[in-house]
Amino acid sequence: MCEDDHSGDHRGDRSGDHGIGRRALFVTGAAAALTLGSVSFPSEAADAADASETRTVRGTLPTGSPDFVYLPVEVPDGVREIKVAYTYEKPPVPAGTAGNALDIGIFDQRGTELGGKGFRGWSGGARTEFFIRADDATPGYIPGPVKEGTWHIALGPYTVAPQGLPYEVTITLTYGEPGAVVKPVYPPSRAKGRGRAWYRGDCHLHSWYSDGRRTPAEIAALARAAGLDFINTSDHNTHSSHAHWASEAGDDLLILLGEEVTTRNGHVVALGTDPGTFVDWRYRARDNRFGKYARRIREAGGLVVPAHPHATCVGCNWKFGFGEADAVEVWNGPFGPDDEVSLADWDSMLVASVREGRGDGGGGRGWIPAMGNSDAHRDPDPVGTPQTVVLADDLTREAIQEGIRAGRSYVAESKKVSLSFSVSGPKGEHAGIGGRLKVDRDDPVTVTLEASGVPRCTVRFVTDQGVLFTSAVLPVSGGGVVEWRTTAQYAAYVRAEVRHEAAVGPLPGALAAFTNPIFLGRV
Repeated sequence: MCEDDHSGDHRGDRSGDHGIGRRALFVTGAAAALTLGSVSFPSEAADAADASETRTVRGTLPTGSPDFVYLPVEVPDGVREIKVAYTYEKPPVPAGTAGNALDIGIFDQRGTELGGKGFRGWSGGARTEFFIRADDATPGYIPGPVKEGTWHIALGPYTVAPQGLPYEVTITLTYGEPGAVVKPVYPPSRAKGRGRAWYRGDCHLHSWYSDGRRTPAEIAALARAAGLDFINTSDHNTHSSHAHWASEAGDDLLILLGEEVTTRNGHVVALGTDPGTFVDWRYRARDNRFGKYARRIREAGGLVVPAHPHATCVGCNWKFGFGEADAVEVWNGPFGPDDEVSLADWDSMLVASVREGRGDGGGGRGWIPAMGNSDAHRDPDPVGTPQTVVLADDLTREAIQEGIRAGRSYVAESKKVSLSFSVSGPKGEHAGIGGRLKVDRDDPVTVTLEASGVPRCTVRFVTDQGVLFTSAVLPVSGGGVVEWRTTAQYAAYVRAEVRHEAAVGPLPGALAAFTNPIFLGRV
């Protein structure tokens, strides 16, 4: 991160108390935002080139504060750079009680309206300071002119201790001629593919443009080492990284652009949106606004993918329902108990789609395909564990998205794992992952899974009735073919799980891979 040395005429520190007593409370629907008293800077300071002015604001937020607290800053003409630093107290709390955590971001003179154009950056709790200039900005923030008007520093009291949350915000304006605005360059939406083939990807990754610790170059190198053909950028609540990936793309790696929209009621990956797309996150399930922003993702050419729906972190559990989902992230990072719950929940949704006559084999709103991603942030988080393997017509944004949307995919824990999964009928009928085998209810159906890279794993075939078949342990060579025979009357769909040996008793082992379903029978 490169910041200016503010060595010009420093005009002093002027402090103000912005506690809970000085506020205006705006309520729209169920969403509330607290707006503090404004901070002003004298316009005559702009007369001295490279001069700087500083204001420091202090206050305390109580428990029960709104999700977002806005600090207005009156920015005069002639400002070259705005810099913000903040601190807050973290008093000890009893075990089991949430302590203080305060996020930060900023909106420019265009305002804080939901979905508006004023967004200029967000770092959550990952940074204690940031700057914005026409030619540069701290990672997570959008470069561009610092124009005259009312800017708003956005504070997000993520959790507040019983003692309250004392905070201090310092704003420094530096005056002078702005630098030249840099035109963003974005990665291409096409890479050199292999025609219709299986392509491996990881669509949930974090760089230093949010709370990750890796640069785009480091992530791209790890993606290539993991055998990936495509990745999707998904920094929390900012699109600031979009203009920093072009140099990392290549014939061998397609880079899709997106965002992890991180609300207080769950996270959603915007997968493969148009370059420069910002999706707002400042709402809860009770506000009935998620549908609007899901449409925003689709209008920008992206997919809506709820992330880690049963994660246990504060605000991570998914509460918006799945009516807007194009796919759901069932497996997030190394397989754990929350992924097991997500897998079972997704399977219940498959059963419901069959019961309601919506198991149409992918696409549309028939059923929701599953996928898996690493959610890697920093070392030692592995990129590509797990990875979604997609059957697509080519290595392009649109083709990959279509394969995911149709459920023509499986999830593998690494590049070592490869699967082939299909069903066949008595007359040579055939269907693959995400498809439908059109046979009569009593026709015999053969289910076949061929696997490699899964030593001493077992294969389970799961249907709307549950697990109906479990194979013997595969050899240490890691490969094998497993077959099972059924009918459409006995199994409305079938999907495959490849699991490691169980560590304890009758519990299933962790996943090595799983597939989306194949539906059986006539629509």
